Amino acid sequence: MNKPNSIELDIRSVPPREKHPTIFRTFDALAQGESFTLINDHDPFPLRHQFEATRTGQFTWNYVESGPAVWRVSIGRA
Repeated sequence: MNKPNSIELDIRSVPPREKHPTIFRTFDALAQGESFTLINDHDPFPLRHQFEATRTGQFTWNYVESGPAVWRVSIGRA
């Protein structure tokens, strides 16, 4: 079992059309109570709306670092 936030997903070098699918694959592989840290070069707030629409009540979202150059968000499976 992974420790919370032991997974880091640096999405900055992933092609734009692959970013959200990669993030959701990572999330879907988590067990309840596990989380990963998303690393991005901009605020991934639109992604949160997609989580709310497709995985309502199943996730946690906590900003760890809020830019301006790097954004880190802990995303967990509730």
